[in-house]
Amino acid sequence: MEQGYAERLLTTLEKSSPDSVPSAQSPLLRTSSCAMSPLSRTPRSRENYSDRYIPSRVSTNTARKCLFGSPRIPDKKNRDHSTDPPKVEALTYQSALQNELLGKSITEVQDPQSSGQGRPLGVVSPSRCNIFKYQSSPRRLDLLAPYSTSPLSKSSEKLLLSPRRTTRKISKTPFKVLDAPELQDDFYLNLLDWSAQNTLCVGLGTAIYLWSAHTCQVSKLCDLQEEGDSVTSVAWSEKGHYLTVGTHTGLVQIWDAAAEKKICSLTGHLGRVGSLSWSGDTLCSGSRDKSILQWDHRMPVSPTRRLLAHTQEVCGLKWSPDHQMLASGGNDNKLFVWNTSSSVPVHRHNDHKAAVKAIAWSPHQHGTLASGGGTADRTIRFWNTLTGQLLQWVDTGSQVCNLAWSKGANELVSTHGYSQNQIIIWRYPSLAQVAKLMGHTTRVLYLAMSPDGQTVVTGAGDETLRFWNVFYKSRSHKEPNSPLNMAAYIR
Repeated sequence: MEQGYAERLLTTLEKSSPDSVPSAQSPLLRTSSCAMSPLSRTPRSRENYSDRYIPSRVSTNTARKCLFGSPRIPDKKNRDHSTDPPKVEALTYQSALQNELLGKSITEVQDPQSSGQGRPLGVVSPSRCNIFKYQSSPRRLDLLAPYSTSPLSKSSEKLLLSPRRTTRKISKTPFKVLDAPELQDDFYLNLLDWSAQNTLCVGLGTAIYLWSAHTCQVSKLCDLQEEGDSVTSVAWSEKGHYLTVGTHTGLVQIWDAAAEKKICSLTGHLGRVGSLSWSGDTLCSGSRDKSILQWDHRMPVSPTRRLLAHTQEVCGLKWSPDHQMLASGGNDNKLFVWNTSSSVPVHRHNDHKAAVKAIAWSPHQHGTLASGGGTADRTIRFWNTLTGQLLQWVDTGSQVCNLAWSKGANELVSTHGYSQNQIIIWRYPSLAQVAKLMGHTTRVLYLAMSPDGQTVVTGAGDETLRFWNVFYKSRSHKEPNSPLNMAAYIR
């Protein structure tokens, strides 16, 4: 055995024992201090230890869950977009607590409605941290204002003083409900339209009724019962002076609503006319005979153009805001885009798996088109008609019956049939659901928008018309009242 090994071992045990008190007369201690081995370690600095430890849990998941709660994950059965998002005030308060207690630097909070369908800002997501931490992190000092008298940090002050957008509230109940007896429950018809003169038109069975939003009076324009016919589509001209009526026998009638007089009757279709669309003085009509006829109401003798591409009934027609392109949808699951000079579609889209009735052009992005499919498809697709490219799409979970863009915001409304019969407000291009409205008991087949773009009216097979305030009021662009503006005096 190495010489002095026992002395070094005993000295080490005495130093590690908290109850042993070294004696100054101990020969072993004197021997150990005089003869230090080159293998012995340098003695550590003396530290004070308590009899137990208390872990620091400031940055652990447990502390975060106690302060702010864990993010709630909805059940698969109840996973619905109709759940109201947290308010901005609650998120601001949570963010301020994180700044002060957890040392975060959150300076702004997004509106939950504009943050998409993801997790809103202000909810702490669990991070992978150790449960116990044996050393507390040093408190961070605010170097920008070391002599500030405010108890809050700079991040919290900026968070609380930042301007807030007023929270948008959309009523979940309609503000007006009108009875609509004999309103047909047919997906392929278009029986509702709202004119620029603020007059609502609805086709009920064989009759046409007008409802004035100014006086709330209802008047009967015409009745096709004597002719043995029924109404299958209605559409106002852009200025709201003329009303077009498509019938079951294939006629297209043009009426002067103010004079309550029929101007002309256009013949050319061999089946019911289910879709109509105006572009200035040009009128297009789509029929069950698979054809699209283009008319000039000033020369109603014969159609000026005939478009033949669909293999089944044409159930959707819509001109672009610049009057340069026409979109058509049919029961053959096809979406075609036409220009004003060619009789062949410019773009052919076969992505939908059901009938394409819902078509809407964006008034905010030039060339952006939205289309919706039927029960077997349930999707809304957005297209760039300048390039023919599919921009994005969303699965709505229900039959898409109608689409309409807001005039004052980059949003759109969709109405649905099987199986939820809901009305959804979408924000574009994030495709976040702003609101989901319920009220109709059957498919919401008809949709029209007021001239100011603030109100939409929906019709369904439950024979009711419901009015909803869903959008902001659009800014009216009034032309100057000048004698030099001759277009204002020409009807």
